[in-house]
Formats: sequence, C-alpha cells, structure tokens
Amino acid sequence: MVNRDEEPGRVASRLTGRRVTAARAPSGSPAEVTLEGGTVVMVKRGDAPGAVRAEVAGLRWLGEAGAVRVPAVLGHDERWMVTERVPTGQPGDTGALRFGRALAALHAAGAPAFGAPPPGGPAAAYIGAAPMRNAPAADWSKWYSEHRVLPYLRAAVDAGTLRREETALIERVCARLPDLAGPAEPPARLHGDLWNGNVLWGADGEARPPHPPPHGGHRETDLAMLQLFGCPRLDRVLAGYTEAAPLADGWRGRVGLHQLFPLLVHVVLFGRGYAEQAVAAARGALAG
Repeated sequence: MVNRDEEPGRVASRLTGRRVTAARAPSGSPAEVTLEGGTVVMVKRGDAPGAVRAEVAGLRWLGEAGAVRVPAVLGHDERWMVTERVPTGQPGDTGALRFGRALAALHAAGAPAFGAPPPGGPAAAYIGAAPMRNAPAADWSKWYSEHRVLPYLRAAVDAGTLRREETALIERVCARLPDLAGPAEPPARLHGDLWNGNVLWGADGEARPPHPPPHGGHRETDLAMLQLFGCPRLDRVLAGYTEAAPLADGWRGRVGLHQLFPLLVHVVLFGRGYAEQAVAAARGALAG
C-alpha cells in the first residue's frame, strides 16, 4: 500500500534510489528535495485517484513528440511523482520564438482523435482540481460542446453560479459551434492547460510547460489559453508559432470560443468571480 503521508525526502529516495541530503516542503506546493551529488528534484503528491498516472503519461506523451521540452519524470508510483527541477529565469524574445515554433511542432505530432488521452493515461483526468473526461470523438465541435463546455456549464448552473440568461447565451454558442469553429483541423497533441502559470521559463531561456492534462484537441485551444491570463513575450510566441504553422483565417475571432472551456472550469472551481469573463467569451464567440 502506498503511504500518502510519506515524507517527501523518503519518497524521493525510494523512487530514485538515491540518498537525500536536504528537503524543503512548502505547504500546498511540491517539495524541493536535494539528492546526493547536488541534484535537486521536485516531489509532488497526487491526491485524486489516477492523477499521478495521468500526469506522468501526459508528460511522456508530450516529451515523445520531441518538440516542447517538459520536465523529466525521474520516478513515480500511484500516489507520488518525482520530476527534475528546472532552474527558473526570465523569458526573452529568442526563447519565446523557439517556444512558439516548438508548440507548433507539438501540435503537428497529432493525436488519434479529439479527446484521446495519452497512451497509458486514464480517461478520467483533471484540469487543475476539476475532473475532466477524455472521450475520443471524430468531430471537434460536437466533442468540445459535449465534453468540454456543457459539463462545466451544468455544474455551474447546479451550484447557482450562472444566471438563466447567461446559461442560455452559452448554450447558444454550443448550438452554433459547427458554424463558429472555423475550417476543419486534424486532432492536435495539446498540452491542455497552457496558461501562464504552466509556462515555466528556465534559466537557459527555454520554456518547459509542466502539469499537463494533454489530449487530442484543436490547436487554437492551447493558443487561446496562453492569452487568457497573460503570457510574457506572447507576441513573440505567436510569431514563432505562425511562422512554423500558419493559422486559419479568423483565428483571432475564435479566441473567446476556445477560452470558454477554461473559464467555465474557473467558474466551477472559484465561483461567480469568473462568470462575467465566461459570458464575455461567449459573446465574443458569437460575434466572431
């Protein structure tokens, strides 16, 4: 049986086979553990069933594309994972351009279907603390409506967080999705939660996005997530991306459509404070 209350230093030693010389475990954050020889690693506990397995499978699937660099998994079990620690630095224009190009290459690596989980990853995954189901489908607009927008809309309605007229507006977006989605795209290999807090800029200037809930999706979704809460050097990231893989006409008008899903997740997790942003994204989607 895995001990969920095991001390992080002991976890790191057990999962890497190396002696621990120091450990620092801030409350609510992954622990920082120093191994013999000076290597520093991060030790993270997954409280939800299957969360560690999902994240490990996701990091490996992203890494296999040979495009975006992600933190290496050094060991794991059903409750704990140990990854490399990335010394952080400041983003620069060159690194941002490279990240944009690498993100385009990651998306181009593809996925078997929209909603397809990583190989070995569970269908029942998480985005942050919110449950997220990966259910493969052939049609993006139907899948996005049924498995990304409507589940969180219903949860927000059940909690009384969204008003009736706001709910109707978002339902109207779902009904019009086939017309709003733009030209058909093949399933892209998405990071899945690519907001600014999940873009870790290394001391070498390279971006390494941790904590993915990856799946097959529309490539504009990752780009819309980058724009949701602000990303340093975003103009350079987008320039690098579009240089490597031009986007379909009208993509800027679809940003709100792709932001609707993460905003509804925030409404469910954090309440009414994000409802107005979700409604504004829905209006923007309908306006095109």
